[in-house]
Amino acid sequence: MAGTIDDVIAHLTEIIDRSRRDRSRLGYFAALYRQVTVCVKQGIANNRFQNGERMERLDVAFASRYLTAYELYRQKLPPSESWQLAFETAEKWRPLILQQLLLGMNAHINLDLGAAAVETCPGNHLAPLQHDFDEINQILASLVLPVRQAIGGVSPCIGFLEKIDPRADDALINFSMRVARNEAWKFALRLNSLEEQQQTAAIALRDQEIARFGRLVAQPPGVYFKLGLLAIRLRESNNIPKVIDVLC
Repeated sequence: MAGTIDDVIAHLTEIIDRSRRDRSRLGYFAALYRQVTVCVKQGIANNRFQNGERMERLDVAFASRYLTAYELYRQKLPPSESWQLAFETAEKWRPLILQQLLLGMNAHINLDLGAAAVETCPGNHLAPLQHDFDEINQILASLVLPVRQAIGGVSPCIGFLEKIDPRADDALINFSMRVARNEAWKFALRLNSLEEQQQTAAIALRDQEIARFGRLVAQPPGVYFKLGLLAIRLRESNNIPKVIDVLC
């Protein structure tokens, strides 16, 4: 599907353009993801990584897992359980923009990143990847503040999360930005220690675990919290192309 990082950016642009035309919220995550991919491309050009060629292969393998899941969903075929949850939630009105982005990050970082690392650098080649793997995580972390500010422009009451629960905003953002980054590497190490057949089973089990967590993000427990989220959602922009443009 994609052979180079430029191919990845082109495919993401196609998804974004299609989502604008179709007024589809599936474009929200694609817009954010294109930002990340462009930053990785710039990092390769600026020699940010120890091995730029290897990093491009990792980026392509990583992105291909999302692109494959997206195409399966479009064709009404089942992707991974965690991606199915993310895509189905994006089709609904009620979830916040933030929730939709987090569900995409949940599936992609918590499930796909570790698997892509092992696919790209199996066996003894995995350990030398850790420095550049951590650099990708730094890129992800650097986008947290700009993304939060961008969301604030189309979701003016998103700051109300802190009033509902002072821990809620940071917990929602950081689950994929702090804990998940470390867990993705641990998952890669565990996969790398397994035979190929065992890896397939481990990925399937991990997918179920990540989907269970994703359901908590999609539908957090607590009546008060749910009402607070609804109040925020009522003030969010329903102009899907505008939201996509803000996230690009």
